[in-house]
Amino acid sequence: MTWPVHSVLRIARELLREAARDLAPTLVVVVIFQVFFIQRMPDSPLALVGGFAVVLLGLALFVKGLEAAIFPAGETMAFDFARRGSFFWLMLFAFCISFASVAAEPALMAVAYKAEAVSGGSMRALTLRMVAALGVGLAVVVGVWRIVLGHSIGSYLVPGYLIVVGLTAVAPPQLVGLAFDSGGVVASTVTAPLLTALGVGLATTIRGRNPLLDGFGLIAFGALAPMIIIQIYGIFFFVPAASGTAVVLMPSDDQHQYPAAALLVDFLIMVRNLLPIIAVVLFSSFIILRRPLADPKGLAVGMTLVALGLFMFDEGLQVGLFPLGDEMTGGLLRDGVALWVLYLYGFLIGFATTMAEPALIALSIKADEVSLGQLRGLWLRSLVSIGVGIGIVIGCARIVDGTNIAYWLIPGYLLVIALTRVAPRFIVPIAYDCGGVTTSTVTVPLVTALGVGLAEKTPGRDPMIDGFGLIAFASLLPMLIVMSYGMLATWWARARTRVEEKNR
Repeated sequence: MTWPVHSVLRIARELLREAARDLAPTLVVVVIFQVFFIQRMPDSPLALVGGFAVVLLGLALFVKGLEAAIFPAGETMAFDFARRGSFFWLMLFAFCISFASVAAEPALMAVAYKAEAVSGGSMRALTLRMVAALGVGLAVVVGVWRIVLGHSIGSYLVPGYLIVVGLTAVAPPQLVGLAFDSGGVVASTVTAPLLTALGVGLATTIRGRNPLLDGFGLIAFGALAPMIIIQIYGIFFFVPAASGTAVVLMPSDDQHQYPAAALLVDFLIMVRNLLPIIAVVLFSSFIILRRPLADPKGLAVGMTLVALGLFMFDEGLQVGLFPLGDEMTGGLLRDGVALWVLYLYGFLIGFATTMAEPALIALSIKADEVSLGQLRGLWLRSLVSIGVGIGIVIGCARIVDGTNIAYWLIPGYLLVIALTRVAPRFIVPIAYDCGGVTTSTVTVPLVTALGVGLAEKTPGRDPMIDGFGLIAFASLLPMLIVMSYGMLATWWARARTRVEEKNR
């Protein structure tokens, strides 16, 4: 497949423009706080700018590869499985593609790296990613089976969150916040659009299913699973590191030279992480469906772009976003800076980046489409973004206060369960899915650094126990707000109908 030079340049401009749009809100917030509150230049401005640029380009290539390869292949196969009635193979495909996509999820990588750093190596990044991927794969199978049977989503998620609440009370405190944070990031850039397309596509294909009531919710199952399986892993297998142990993941000055051989090895490792997705697509197409790929060259080019984009994103993350998060947190926590400034930073970072979150945009467009305009996409994004901002503020206040995170999350999710019972049926799956797509690959490193840095700077706090959990609050609040909005909107519509009937 050959492309003219002008086509390549046009595609490159489009990629950079889209990636810049996603990163612009974060940059604006960072610049404002650097100029007006921190009032000093970062220690390594060129490295931070270079890291941001690499992240921008990597994210652009990554998204283009998804659109060219993974999404079309996944959607087409889901439709084929449903039309043929091959539900066993559909379940196997759902598990494998979910497992593979979560294992390659950039946002989960960011949390996993930070967890390995602050846990002294007691929670390895690879272990966390594999455990989370296993949980999501199993949960998506259950979610697909729910769509096939036509069951109410509350019949599954309410018991699931009751299990989460019970595990939270007995799991090691070092893993509670991390488990909830992992649930908030597993369905991000890679996984969320794929699960949304899979769920809505199945509900559209299967007779008697409603895309609005039945199609949404797979992201909710995916977000719930890590909360359960990581806490179970913690109860049976987790051994905390000795006090004072630390792992430094940032490259040393010598490693900043990035020799060509080291770069090649890192790229090959990223390719290895993506091989399961390629294997699932090829096996499903040739062995199960017994048909050739519609566009093998496009798939090859798309997967190459995904691998290159993830590789660049990962390198930029280590050089740019992680240090930037540490710089911002250190500057805002120094003497003389009021605590409300930190809270304002957390709210604005959460709100601005969530409004530009590609997974949330995709979800809101699909919700607007299947609800025939009754659920406006812009309203949904705004409500979710406000919820994320408020959630981060509450999470920061909890770290400062030192309250056990379980005392916040258990009542919060019990309230989610209560609202699930009384909220309109159409809003429940969408609300749960919104809680799973709130944090982007750009937001996560900054928010994670904010929580861990705040715990390190606050006397009496443990970074592993207290530093994680901001993403958990950023996922919890949108669910509460969206379901409350659905209840108020329904009440208002009924009240307006009664008034109109009286005036006739």
